[in-house]
Amino acid sequence: MKAWVCENPVGVEALQFKELPPPPLGPGQIRVQIRAASLNFPDLLIVQNKYQMKPPLPFVPGTEFSGVVTEVGEGVKGFAVDQRVAAFGGLGGFATEVCIPAVLAMPLPDAFSFEDAAAFICTYATSHHALIDRGSLQAGETVLILGAAGGVGTAAIQIAKATGARVIAAVGSEAKAQACKALGADATINYATQNLRDELKALTEGKGPDVVYDPVGGDLAEAAFRSIAWRGRYLVIGFAQGQIPALPLNLALLKGASLVGVFWGEFAKREPGRNAKMLGELAAWYAAGKIKPVLDRVLPLEQLPAAFARMAAREVVGKLVLTNV
Repeated sequence: MKAWVCENPVGVEALQFKELPPPPLGPGQIRVQIRAASLNFPDLLIVQNKYQMKPPLPFVPGTEFSGVVTEVGEGVKGFAVDQRVAAFGGLGGFATEVCIPAVLAMPLPDAFSFEDAAAFICTYATSHHALIDRGSLQAGETVLILGAAGGVGTAAIQIAKATGARVIAAVGSEAKAQACKALGADATINYATQNLRDELKALTEGKGPDVVYDPVGGDLAEAAFRSIAWRGRYLVIGFAQGQIPALPLNLALLKGASLVGVFWGEFAKREPGRNAKMLGELAAWYAAGKIKPVLDRVLPLEQLPAAFARMAAREVVGKLVLTNV
């Protein structure tokens, strides 16, 4: 098999594309021939040694992928050779094959393309868990989505619209604003040229958004929290800007607002039944055409460094996908 290997987590430039022996198949695992893998922001952080999980060296990065089952381990039920699957496996996705616990895999209908499937689980599960489960978003409410043109942001726009909410998409360029409008956003704010608080006040007639979806963190967080509506819910998804904000907690008191942590990965481990039900609902929404991953680029696996460079430059709209042919 071929894989991108991280032997020294000092950055993308240290990754090596090399031949490796096939990984051993353990009990409860399936072997997957990978057809497509997508980039998520933690994939960049982990090869820079900046992520909360620090795997033993060497390791193969790549959290999310799709492919075909080629071997089934002892004790595995519900999967068979030649079955199409997608998975959020944590590691191993930037390779031609991988062995993962079967419980991490999601069976794929034939109509689900490998490229879409590789860009589906993490972003849509995160956004559904955030908006519906943790944020209790209701039809008619207004949600502000920060970093709305990214992977989780584009998924959040689609899920919020499917719920019947009004969407304000906040982005860093006019091109990204237009992309969000094409996905169904009702209004956009370009925070590179516009004042976030002033625009939110105008767009909500002074009320503010009922829900703030924040995968960005950094210096936008306080302005967004100061603008939130009475009884608003501020969803902490992640910190793509790199800075963890310090929010004055008196704002929560003054607005009767909730600061809500969202950790889909832990939710999936602790509440597997609810997670499986949610993934089933999302797959049904995909089949019905309510949601569809936005693919920024589809590149060969060999071009992983170029894909990472595009992600680091914050040029991506939706998800970057790598394919094995």
